[in-house]
This record gives sequence, C-alpha cells and structure tokens, in this order.
Amino acid sequence: MGKRDVRGSQMDTRAVWAGEETYLAERATQVPVVHSVSFGYEDVDEWYEVALGRRSGHIYGRNTNPTVAALEEKVRLLEDAEAATSFSTGMAAISGTLLALLSPGDRVVSIKDTYGGTSKLFLEFLPKFKVDVTLCDTGDHDAIEAELAKGCKLLYLETPTNPTLKVLDLERLSAAGHRQGAIVVVDNTFATPVNQHPLAMGADLVVHSATKFLGGHADALGGILCGRKDLVRAAYHFREINGATLHPEAAYLILRGLKTLALRVRQQNRSALEIAQFLATQPAVEQVFYPGLPSHPLHDVAARQMEGFGGVLSFSLRGGFADVRRFLPELRLAHLAANLGAVETVAGPPRTTSHVELTQEERAALGIPEGLIRYSVGIEATEDLLADLGRALGKLPASA
Repeated sequence: MGKRDVRGSQMDTRAVWAGEETYLAERATQVPVVHSVSFGYEDVDEWYEVALGRRSGHIYGRNTNPTVAALEEKVRLLEDAEAATSFSTGMAAISGTLLALLSPGDRVVSIKDTYGGTSKLFLEFLPKFKVDVTLCDTGDHDAIEAELAKGCKLLYLETPTNPTLKVLDLERLSAAGHRQGAIVVVDNTFATPVNQHPLAMGADLVVHSATKFLGGHADALGGILCGRKDLVRAAYHFREINGATLHPEAAYLILRGLKTLALRVRQQNRSALEIAQFLATQPAVEQVFYPGLPSHPLHDVAARQMEGFGGVLSFSLRGGFADVRRFLPELRLAHLAANLGAVETVAGPPRTTSHVELTQEERAALGIPEGLIRYSVGIEATEDLLADLGRALGKLPASA
C-alpha cells in the first residue's frame, strides 16, 4: 500500500487517517497498543543513535512509545504544527510547558478567566519559583497589550474560556506578544482543531486537555502540546525527566476517539447554539454565556476566528446557587460530573468542576457567579436535550 499524505485533506479525513500508517503492524488496520516498557537493539551503535535522537525509534517507555507517537502525530497534523508531544493529563501538559519554558525572574502575562487549575499555577505555584505573573481582565485587549509592552517572556491565552466562554482575539494578541519577543501559548481545548487554529493566527504553541473533546468518550486522561519544534522539544525534555508520561492504553483510546472528532464536534456545535438561543428566552435564566450568540461581547471576533462556536456553554440562574441545587438533579440527559467534551452531556457548577480548587471569594473575583452552570453538550438529539432543559427549568420558582 502506498504512503498516504493527508496534509491537504479535510479535517474529517485527517482525523481518521493522519499519523497512523507508520505504526500499523502485521497488516492491522488499527494502531496496536504497545505495552513494552523497553525496546531492544542487537546493534549497540544503532541503539546509541536512537538514544541520541539521530535515528527514529524507541528506547524506554517514559520517553517515547509507538502508540503514543501515533497519537502525537495525528494531533500534530490536525493542528498543522511542526511538532507535538504528549503528557499524562491536560494539567500536566500546561504545567510542564510553563515549567519547561520559564525561569526565575521571567514575566508571564495571562488572563483572569483561565481554567481553575491553570489559575492555581499562576496564583500559587509559579510565584514560588520567582516567576512574575500578571493576570489581566479577559475582555480588555488594550490592558493585555499594555502589560505586554512592559516586557514579557510568555503570553498564555485560553479562548473560549472555561467556564464563562469569553473570547480573545488571537491574531491581535499573538502579534502584540511577538512584538515583545514573548512565546504565545493558547489552550485550544474548548474549540478543538475543528473550530479554531491558533497556530495559523500567530500562536507558537497550542495545548489540549485530550481528556475532553479529542478523546470524546470520558474514558482516558491525556494532554497534548504542539507547535514550534524547538519549544515542543524543550517541553518534551522536561516531561521525559519529570515523568508525566501518557500511558499507551490512554493514547489508544484517545486515538480511537479522534477518528470521530469532526462528526462529534459539528453535532455539538449545532446543539449548543440552539440550546443557547433557547436558554436566552427562559425566565429562570439570568444570563447565557456562549460566543455563538450575537449578544456575546466578542461575537464578531468569535465569528471571524472560529469555524464553529463549540460544544460548551454556561448560564446563570436567577435564584443563585439555591436554584442550581434544585435544577441539576432534575436533568435526565446529563451526567452531573466534573468533565466536558464527552459524547454524553455533562453539567455542573464551577464550584465542583472547573474552579473547585478556588474559594468562593476567588471565583467571585474572577467574575464567576455561584449560580453558574457549565453545560457541555453531548451528541444526543438536540430536541431531547431542549426538552430536558425545559422540563428542569420549569421546576424553578422564576419559571412559575
């Protein structure tokens, strides 16, 4: 069989075929799960060349693995990146990237609305290593640019944000970061490569919690970093020593999930938009956060830089957390759990999901109301999800 080059293919085709052919064995049509911890060589000189990275191959499972390498190559091609490497979780990818690229005395500029675990890195851990962190109001692009102008080693962005779905102009901010010589890192977990391409808009690195949409089945933890080869190599070196290695079984499960990524995300895009429009009309709902709504403050930016608005939305209930307590148990077509991006709908408040690590005061400072619900749309029929939401909302006092 001739070698397949799918680089110019549509996303649906690349999601199925990209990165796998090299790793197929014994005429198998699926990438095997390679559990071997070590890889043997009869020729010591060849072994040495592989160990130094001068020849392709694998030495030890903490460093590289054939199944994991196939996943990395697939995501690399989906993001049109120079290189990719993987981690045991999404947070391992984020923390590993930051720790690999930053040194004491460096300055990071980011936003206040990053995922709760990322926020903890900025607020608690990086300052311990004498890294200066400045967090800007997420919607204030002028303020972000002003902070960048003071000097910056790394600009860290997340768009859309978790859980309030704020949007950042990636082209504008990447250009501003590069004017100061900063490395630009973008968390693309919510958007996925189906909806958004940060590298094409100027970012140097893209990070994913592969646990979410990439895997799509809520059965495997993983993180992926891709982008500039030299920066990915630095993050890989930190990970191979730090040891936050992706297990081959998890890599296989994420590989399997990626084959349906485009199909899943497009269904989730359609459902999320209809659900957001529906929720905006409900008396018990105070506010809906979704970039696909014209009422979103940066809807025009989202429409320009995203091919779809994503499968996650959030909304706040008028009765605050008391309404959250009443509403969530009434849902029949949603797992009440701390996850997103799965084939099943998942719902929950930030205080138990995205920002459980933060106090109520810290969440309030980030503009996250206690009555907020994050709703990750699955691939169920849109009509059934709408009916489920309508019935549950009907139980709330504001509806009556």
